[in-house]
Amino acid sequence: MEKNKYLLLGSSVGVLLLLIVAAQESFRKPWRQVQASGRGEDGEIAVRLRQITNANLRVGDRCVSCHVSMAPGEQSVTGAAILAAHKPVVHDPAEYGCTVCHGGQGSATEKADAHGAVHFWPEPMIPLRFAEAGCGTCHTALQVPNRELFQRARQTVDRLDCIACHRIDGRGGTIRPGGGRTEGPDLSHVGIAGYDKGWYEKHQAHAAKESAGPWKTSFGKIDDADLEFIGIYLATRVSAPALIEAKATFHSFGCLGCHRVSGAGGDEGPDLSRAGEKDPGQADFTNVAEGAGLDRWIAEHFRSPVAVVATSQMPPVAASQKEIDLLTLYVLSLRRRELPGAYVPRDQMQVTRFGQREFAPDGATLFGAFCAGCHGPEGAGKHASGGATFPAIANPDFLGVVNDQFLTETIRRGRPGRRMPGWAKDGGLRDEEIARIVEHLRKLGGAGPPADDNWRASSKPETGRGIYAANCSGCHGAKGEGGKGPALNNRAFLEIATDTYLMETVSRGRRGTAMAGYREPSPTRRALAKSEMESTVAFIRDWQKEKK
Repeated sequence: MEKNKYLLLGSSVGVLLLLIVAAQESFRKPWRQVQASGRGEDGEIAVRLRQITNANLRVGDRCVSCHVSMAPGEQSVTGAAILAAHKPVVHDPAEYGCTVCHGGQGSATEKADAHGAVHFWPEPMIPLRFAEAGCGTCHTALQVPNRELFQRARQTVDRLDCIACHRIDGRGGTIRPGGGRTEGPDLSHVGIAGYDKGWYEKHQAHAAKESAGPWKTSFGKIDDADLEFIGIYLATRVSAPALIEAKATFHSFGCLGCHRVSGAGGDEGPDLSRAGEKDPGQADFTNVAEGAGLDRWIAEHFRSPVAVVATSQMPPVAASQKEIDLLTLYVLSLRRRELPGAYVPRDQMQVTRFGQREFAPDGATLFGAFCAGCHGPEGAGKHASGGATFPAIANPDFLGVVNDQFLTETIRRGRPGRRMPGWAKDGGLRDEEIARIVEHLRKLGGAGPPADDNWRASSKPETGRGIYAANCSGCHGAKGEGGKGPALNNRAFLEIATDTYLMETVSRGRRGTAMAGYREPSPTRRALAKSEMESTVAFIRDWQKEKK
């Protein structure tokens, strides 16, 4: 009995000591020290565990235990930089919490755990310089143009001095010497909130009444082209300027030619719709800098895909460091949080439920988003790794011998047996979008369709067999199966290629390619007579009968 008393006493003392040690450890927590340095309107603030809870968003974030001024009702707390309030944003951080936008582990109170910098946590905090990627958790900007058009739109707004009166993403609306200022509405989020489309006529009427000030010094007549660019720029103002520029950059490198985003794009590469949610624990960092995060993994994958993913068929992206950073920001933004109905933003709903496009509908943007990855930004063609060659579809020699139906059907149906997919499929291009790409191609090449497209080859196919074997088979294959040159014995190709196109291509050749014209001799071969070229066309056309 006596021994049991001493055993109970000893265990009680041990437990008491453990509680004391645990209490001291708790009091030494960094978040307590941070709060102890803060000051409120009435002096010292209460040191306690703080938390933002939003049951609808399933958020329980203790981040405000350190970032106190972001907690509800405590925006006036001052002290160390970590206590500072969040910069003004569309959503109130005190309602939405932190992790819904920034990632990390909301329930943690240690810095490394809270930021998700631990091997087991699948949602690490987005690096600060890519913070706007968090907007992609809920939002998806609509009808974003390619980077060139976006830059021209931004330059137009600056050139016309719109920021003399309006603030846009923190710029403008400031007092100017001698002129004062006019308080126009802030345009930073009109891409979501909307704006009066009749603003220009109303501005003109207002300017006519004024005799001095910004209405006379900063506002004047605007032509239709500039009005269109202003409209493009305003449509992309969603209070995330870096993310919009990143998306515009993505729409310039042809990424949608292989990858899908929100249901639109190709099938050759993986779907990127949620690529920003990739678990770093599932990525191979062997050839990425030690200690790097998902952002570095993505950037290295753009620079050297095979070095990061050994099985990748993606060619390296020829881009500047700034462009790589912008592409990385965009990929990090590809997140799709499941939201309750009341929190689903209009832009996400328009994409997911009504099929609204995230890219602008003009031909230049469509070509940049879907075609530039293979055919080059100017349609000059590319020679990819592995020996794949993509034709120069903006070559004037090509455009001068094909009609618009040939271009349209090639885009719609693709080219079986080659890497050119058919885009008239689910997730592909709509008819009006294909038409705009064809128009853009004509502008790039500066060549219209042939004047006469009704010629038909009348020679006998057998006459052209030997001519084809001697002059064409080396590049196009003995049976037209393709080689260095494209396959001519291709059902889709033969159904849309006219005899005029075939004859003119044989006769003229194709500048910038290995295809030489046969109406003129070269040091290595003789010229072909018109009858011989016609016989060759008849021989090629005869393959179409075999395909039926």
